[in-house]
Formats: sequence, structure tokens, C-alpha cells
Amino acid sequence: MTPATLDAGAMQAYLEDFETAMLNGEGADEPSWLRPVRRTAMDRFAALGFPTPKIEDWHFTSAAPIADRTFRLTEAAPAATAADVERVSFGAPDWSRLVFVNGRYAPALSATEHLPAGVRVIDLAQALREDAALLSEHLTAIADSTHTAFTALNTAFMRHGAVVHIAANLELSSPIHLLFITDGSAAGGVAHPRNLIVADHHSSATIIESYVSLGDTEYFTNAVTEVAVGDGAQLSHYKMQRESPRAFHVGTTEVRQERDSHYVSFSFATGAALSRTNIYTTLAGAGCGATLNGLYMGSGQQHVDHQTRIEHVAPSCFSRELYKGILDDTSHGVFNGKVYVHPEAQKTDGKQTNNNVLLSERARVDTKPQLEIYADDVKCTHGATVGRLDEVALFYMKSRGIGAEHARALLTYAFAADVIEQIDVAPVRETLERLTLERFL
Repeated sequence: MTPATLDAGAMQAYLEDFETAMLNGEGADEPSWLRPVRRTAMDRFAALGFPTPKIEDWHFTSAAPIADRTFRLTEAAPAATAADVERVSFGAPDWSRLVFVNGRYAPALSATEHLPAGVRVIDLAQALREDAALLSEHLTAIADSTHTAFTALNTAFMRHGAVVHIAANLELSSPIHLLFITDGSAAGGVAHPRNLIVADHHSSATIIESYVSLGDTEYFTNAVTEVAVGDGAQLSHYKMQRESPRAFHVGTTEVRQERDSHYVSFSFATGAALSRTNIYTTLAGAGCGATLNGLYMGSGQQHVDHQTRIEHVAPSCFSRELYKGILDDTSHGVFNGKVYVHPEAQKTDGKQTNNNVLLSERARVDTKPQLEIYADDVKCTHGATVGRLDEVALFYMKSRGIGAEHARALLTYAFAADVIEQIDVAPVRETLERLTLERFL
């Protein structure tokens, strides 16, 4: 792996912050196994550096804007309020939620008192003190920090984040909202949220993971979420990335699925100057399925990148994937999706689709759907499209008295509608419908 040319001052800042945290005893009450894991991860990050476009998975995205800047761990007191939380809670203040501000747990803004028995939602720092058995089994066991620089950096610094444990045979009736807010006091700062979601066998739940900003501050979010889906469990996981237009966001979700489980993912990315969303799932048990959908929208000079990998390890599994992109001005979209079928994964049924619409002559998208198949009894398809709004439809709408901007917005929404309609949670679906309509008006 060829590392990025990392600014010497930036690397020194990461190393200093790490050593300061270790010397000051931050996490001194953590399990004994975690400290060497942190040290190894930091050493791997120092060796790897940030990736460059010479690496295949980063061919269309340069990490240089992050590597060239110096980000320090945020120390400033957060200024977010309960009113801010309400404003970004999808109009559903009764949902259980865990709130983090500038990368740190905010208990005063969180609400977990109405969770049913059998569901545990706590901050990672607390879980490291109180639930070491669960964490030793799953934490760092799913996400790869050996070959992935951003995950290694997150592993070295992980302290706060959500730990969600849903007991076996439990069906959760309302979503759990994991809300990560960044306010103006985080300028020049970096946060490394680390989340762990464990759905035990035959459980069912919906998790919403949101990243939002209260201003236009420049900062860096480097998030990692590990997900374990047990036998027969059903987990819906929505990730909403609405960072500051000057922010940088790298978010990685890695999932391991067991027999007869179903993991449903939806990724919505509309914020940040540069964002990269990685969603990787391993179908490790027979009869399970993965449904990965997403919508990304870019304008101005935004760069928005989605990378997916669905790894079929066991037989008789299915996967469905639909991602749509809407790019305006000089924005740049990237979609790189891979379906990998192991020799043992006979009777795999996979379908992957990426559709994009360009709203300006200077907007562009690079799309690369891929199939890598080593089994002979499979049914797999993939495809991608890039186009513009239908000029005939635009003319028809304008001839019926609809203004040009509204006609454009309505056709843009119609393009996005079929993927938005895949969302089962009404408040989330309605919010994304509104945001899509408003984005290009």
C-alpha cells in the first residue's frame, strides 16, 4: 500500500494526541486487552498513512484534503442544546436516543429511560467499564484496522460512541437514534466515534445513525460502526450524513451476518466538502440476505464517495443493492460496489444497480459496479447508468405552467423517489423527501 504524502505536522498532531491520551491515563479503567490494541492500531496508521488514488479503492478519491490539514482532538465545551436535538430528530422526540456532541457523549441530551427490558444502549466508555464480555467478543473483531488507515486511526482513539445490544427474540417497536452533532466550537477538531451494534438471534430492530452540523465549521469526523447480526435476526440500519459543507467525513460500517439473518442498510449523504462512506457486509451463514440502498446528492464542489462490498461466504443467500446519485454544479460522485461470491456460496442470488443523474455540464460521476464470482450455481447481475434529466419531460411540465426550477426539482425528486420509498420509517422517509425537494429548488 502506498501512503499519502501526510503533512509532517498533521502526523505529529495525531501522534502527540495519542501519546497524551495514553500518558494521562484516559481509559485507565478500560479492559486490559484494549491498550495494546490501541497501540498496535496507532502503529499501523503511522505505517500506512492515508491512502492515495494509486490504491484501487481510492482511485477516484483523494484523501489529500484531510492529510494536508492538522486536526486536533476537540477539547472545547459543546454548545448544543435540547432545541438543537429536537430540530434534527426527524420530528420524533419520543424515540430513544444517544447524543454525542463534538465526539463526546452528552448524557443530558440523551434519552434511554423508556427502552424495554433486554435492550441496552450506552456510551462506549461506560460499556468498556461495565460490559467487557460483550465488547471483547465483538469490538475490533469485525472492522479491519490492519489494512485500512482510517479504521486504524479510529481504533487508536476510540473512546466515545454507542453500544447497542438487543437481546434474543426481542422485537423493538420504535427506532433507536444515535445522534452525532458538531457545533461551532469544534473548528479544526477531529472526532473518532466508535459504535457497536449487536442484534442477538431472532431479534428485530431499527437503528438510525445521524451525523449533523449546527454551522459551517471545518472539522473531521472519522467514524466506525461494527454490526453483528445473529441467527434469524432482522436489523434495519439507516445512516444519515448531513455534515457541515466545509467538513470532512469518513464513515465505515462493517457487518457480519449469521444464518437466516437480514441486514437492511440505507445511506443518505448530502453534507461535507469531502465524504467517503464504506459499507461492507459478510453473509457468513446460510440463508441470510443483505439489502443495501442509498442516495447521495452533491452540489457546489462537493465530493461524495460510496464504497460497498457484499461478501457471500455461505450458500443460499441473497443480496440487493440500489444506489442513486444526483450531482449538480461541479460536484463529483463516486460509487464503487463489489459483490464477492466465495466457492462455497452456491445458489447465491445477487443484484446490484447504480443510477446517476447529472444536473449540470460540469458535474461528474465515476461508477464501478463489480462482480467477482467463484461459484458456478449463482444468479448475479449488475449495472450502472449516468444521464441527465429528460428534456422532453421538462418541456412538457413547463408548457403546463410549471416554473423551470420547480419542474427541475420535481423531476429530480421523481428520480430519487423509488429508493427513498424503500425506507420503512415514516418520519425518516418524509424528511428525506422534503430535503430532496428543497435541495435543488
